[in-house]
Amino acid sequence: MQQQHRAIVHMDLDTFFVSCERLTDSRLEGKPILIGGSSDRGVVASCSYEARKFGIHSAMPMKLAIRRCPEAIVIAGNSETYSKYSRLITDIVKDASPVYEKSSIDEFYMDFSGMDKFFGCLQYAKELRERIIRESGLPISFGLSENKTVSKIATGEAKPNNAINVDYGSERTFLAPLSIRKIPSVGLKTYQTFCGLGVKKIQTLQEMPVELLEQVFGKMGRAIWKKAHGIDTSPVVQYNEKKSISTEHTFEQDSIDIQRIRALLCGMGEKLTYKLRLSHKVTACVTVKVRYSDFQTKTLQRKIPYTAADHEIIPLILTLFNQLYQRRVRVRLVGVRLSHLVQGGQQISLFTDDGKYSNLYQAMDRIRNRFGKDSVMYARSK
Repeated sequence: MQQQHRAIVHMDLDTFFVSCERLTDSRLEGKPILIGGSSDRGVVASCSYEARKFGIHSAMPMKLAIRRCPEAIVIAGNSETYSKYSRLITDIVKDASPVYEKSSIDEFYMDFSGMDKFFGCLQYAKELRERIIRESGLPISFGLSENKTVSKIATGEAKPNNAINVDYGSERTFLAPLSIRKIPSVGLKTYQTFCGLGVKKIQTLQEMPVELLEQVFGKMGRAIWKKAHGIDTSPVVQYNEKKSISTEHTFEQDSIDIQRIRALLCGMGEKLTYKLRLSHKVTACVTVKVRYSDFQTKTLQRKIPYTAADHEIIPLILTLFNQLYQRRVRVRLVGVRLSHLVQGGQQISLFTDDGKYSNLYQAMDRIRNRFGKDSVMYARSK
């Protein structure tokens, strides 16, 4: 019996934030666009292909980006708009895919294995891409191959607004001429180490013994070697919007000390947002729970633009609690849940904080990582 090969599709919206802005203002078409904070501390969250010609890339200081391309149009960004379109695309992918994984706000993996007998996986992926473009107005690219690594790299090569299919057995040939920077998990430092070894192309990596890579990089060396050969057995993990993190606190004695309860909620929110940033995730839904002394339990939730920012989540937690706490009786338990989580780090919150808050969070998180999660706290959380 012939072995059934997998069919894994990776789809990625092209310059997602820029494309969303162009939907609302057609005058931005063909112009160099920079999305992000415009102050001295601001950074580029996203940029158009026209801006990339000047050597601009995401995470670059905005000041430097403007110096490289003075005619660029700088837009602060609108996280609510981006979240809306992300949900729209997610609904389309969910409707069309038997198994899909939302790996960030603008990219998806889909497992079409076995669908060839019904549709033809490549044709089905093309029709899905056309549907997304038609219903959202946004450009999107995809790669189709036997595994996630090759499909993701293929998507990158297909951009802008195109598709590449890598047939089973041709993975090594497809990867060989590409830069090793194209391999997921090969960051700048790893790339510089490879350059020191005289390795810049994936083909050179393919010709190296795996033992040598293990000597230099340890376990990561074998993982990189496998990816360079187009070997990846990792599954598409079914996305579930209910995926969440939460925390609750039950009082030893039922409390009516509202100031204490609010301070506790602040602390709970602070620890949850730290967990989000630690796992490079963002949330799109905040829920607060209150259980009274008579065991009556009330919950209230609100959907929000994707974020991992304290200054956006904690005030909302307090607002939801204030709306919930109407009975003026003793409280037995309070809880907070952050749900609809996706990968995304903090890029969404960079549109509104101009770099100020993200710098603060990075400093706080470094202290927590080194000295423990309770080593630095807001005064109101104590």
